[in-house]
Amino acid sequence: MEMHRGKVQPERKMRNNNELKWIFLLCLFGLAINLFINGIVNLFGLPLYLDTIGTIFTACVGGALPGIFVAFFTNLFLGFGNPESIYFGVLNVLIAVVSAFWLQDRKRRRNLLSLMLLVIVLTGIGGGIGALQTWVFDGYSTEGANGSLILFFYEKCHFSEFWAQFTAAVTYDLIDKGLAVAISMSLIRLMPDQVREKLRFTGWLQTPLDEASMDGIKGMKKQSVSLGTKIVLIFMTTFVITAVVVAAISLVLFRKYSMAQRSQMTTDVAKMVASVIRADRVDEYIEKGEEAEDYLSTKRLLTKIRSTYADVKYLYVYKILDDGCQVVFDLDADDVPGEKPGTIVDFDVSFEPYLASLKLGKRLDPIVSDDTYGWLLTVYEPVYDSNGKCVCYAAADVSLDDVRRYEVEFITKLSSLFLGFFGLLLAVGLWVANYQIVYPINAMAYAANSFSYDSEDARGNNVKLIRKLGIHTKDELENLYDALEETTEDNVKTFNEMQHKTELLATLQSGLIMVLADMVENRDQSTGDHVRKTAAYVKIILEKMREMGYHSDELTDEYISDVVKSAPLHDIGKIQVSDTILNKPGKLTDEEFEKMKKHTLAGQKIIEQTIATIPEASYLKEAMNLAAYHHEKWNGKGYPYGLAGEDIPLSARVMAVADVFDALVSKRCYKEPFSFEKAMNIIREDAGTHFDPQVAEAFLASEEEVRQVAERFENVADGEGKEIINMFT
Repeated sequence: MEMHRGKVQPERKMRNNNELKWIFLLCLFGLAINLFINGIVNLFGLPLYLDTIGTIFTACVGGALPGIFVAFFTNLFLGFGNPESIYFGVLNVLIAVVSAFWLQDRKRRRNLLSLMLLVIVLTGIGGGIGALQTWVFDGYSTEGANGSLILFFYEKCHFSEFWAQFTAAVTYDLIDKGLAVAISMSLIRLMPDQVREKLRFTGWLQTPLDEASMDGIKGMKKQSVSLGTKIVLIFMTTFVITAVVVAAISLVLFRKYSMAQRSQMTTDVAKMVASVIRADRVDEYIEKGEEAEDYLSTKRLLTKIRSTYADVKYLYVYKILDDGCQVVFDLDADDVPGEKPGTIVDFDVSFEPYLASLKLGKRLDPIVSDDTYGWLLTVYEPVYDSNGKCVCYAAADVSLDDVRRYEVEFITKLSSLFLGFFGLLLAVGLWVANYQIVYPINAMAYAANSFSYDSEDARGNNVKLIRKLGIHTKDELENLYDALEETTEDNVKTFNEMQHKTELLATLQSGLIMVLADMVENRDQSTGDHVRKTAAYVKIILEKMREMGYHSDELTDEYISDVVKSAPLHDIGKIQVSDTILNKPGKLTDEEFEKMKKHTLAGQKIIEQTIATIPEASYLKEAMNLAAYHHEKWNGKGYPYGLAGEDIPLSARVMAVADVFDALVSKRCYKEPFSFEKAMNIIREDAGTHFDPQVAEAFLASEEEVRQVAERFENVADGEGKEIINMFT
């Protein structure tokens, strides 16, 4: 399917709308199943929930995201009837994620053992984690439909309260999840395949990537952190920071409200106690104790006050002395018996900052302490006699241990709410990140990496690859895609034009090189097709060396092409050698030979001047190496510089073998041709002295290819005279 630039095809729009419609219906169906069956269970008072059937079904058919939607909104709607249900939404979300992952494979859906393992995992989530949440929220409780089973484990099996409640929850949840999975799988098997395919939610905003493309994208080189990971990390970090800040603020406000509420209640109790104490009789109470008039009636009244306020842990009346607190009234507590009247009680360390004010009879703000008697909130209310003097303090202590428990419960519930909502947002975030950002970008990158420029057809396929993506995210990414498509088309068109021009220039260049080489060669009446044959031998040697693994880093396609292309110019310097020397039928004199040897320096200078004019022509560098050094020898006894070993450029070492071999097997004005076998033996004998051993080895290993080239140009005749080589070189 192709995409017109800047426009989404109507067919794709219709497909996306139909997909969303089917997914919406699937989510409604899953939500209806959860609410309907849970309603029936509650109606009959069964110890089950069965509120995950629709979640498992939707996650299996539609994928994780629809399943999470059903899970989250199931608990949201159930929360209207039972507010506690909303705190368990995170468990339903986890069940959706696990079910989607577990059941996406058809084989797992049909394997009984796999389904049993799924039931166990879901039970661990719903029953195990759910039981822990219930314990934190409500503590030990035998209320509800599973109360009888809790009592059975507690009383008959002698489990602890926690383990009795936990075991009962897991037992019932195992049945619950077993039924949920069984019913879900039955519904799925009854569903036609074509309907199930329509209900699979993907949300592609482009042509869907096949499995091979996805594997290719995964194999592309990535930075340390992928774009998708960065998006998820940013999203998660933002959400977590927000959640922590909100939770911290909520906890502070919750504690402030709880402390204010308890402070007010404790103050009211202390004032009530102060109002019933007869201040003028405090000394009598201390001296006579219970024998004092109305002491017992006052104590009973104080006991009644404390029983009215269950949160009050300690209730007492103290007279403040220099050496401690003298007891007036001290009611017995559950864990601490009250002191007798007149007893001196040492000051707690935490009250030392307030002693001066207490001795002066001043009114104090509520005091929070955490020492001998635990975490307490204490209010001291002055008791004034008829003269307005503070004779003692009525004190009430409220334990704040419940505040800690309430805070833990509050944070747990708040975290459960956040995690359930976070699961939903994370699923949506991952979907948006993948289908609207990561997949389109990776698809464009993968298509671009797959571009080939080897031929005109390959370049045409580049445009087809881009068009095939069909990205329509309706945002900046689609603009990028449109620009990439247009740029690819323009680049391919320009590249084709440049390729044609380059090929034309290359053909013209090669032709000019050969014409120039022929001009030089035609001056030498004895060389024949020397430049063509040596170029062919050079190519054979270089390709064989690469095949044998020699100089593999250097012997690239470009390098071989440059050397072969420039090979005909290796004797370009002979243009400056006189015809009498060049075409002399006999052996050259020493003076003539010295002049002949200068053709290497002349060739080097000519090509250096050419390079200065055309610096971009990379093959000219190798042409200069060939012209200057093809008469150098491996043992350092060549000319013009006397280079040895690998100081001689590789291309020149290769040309040395090709040049000498062709001189041996070719007829010259001063000699008859050597036989092919004789020439090959001479190359073999001079390996390591005249020639690079590896080059000679590659040449000798290519005997058949060399023979074909030699026979193509001329017949080989036998001959003698190794001195011919010396004269030639």
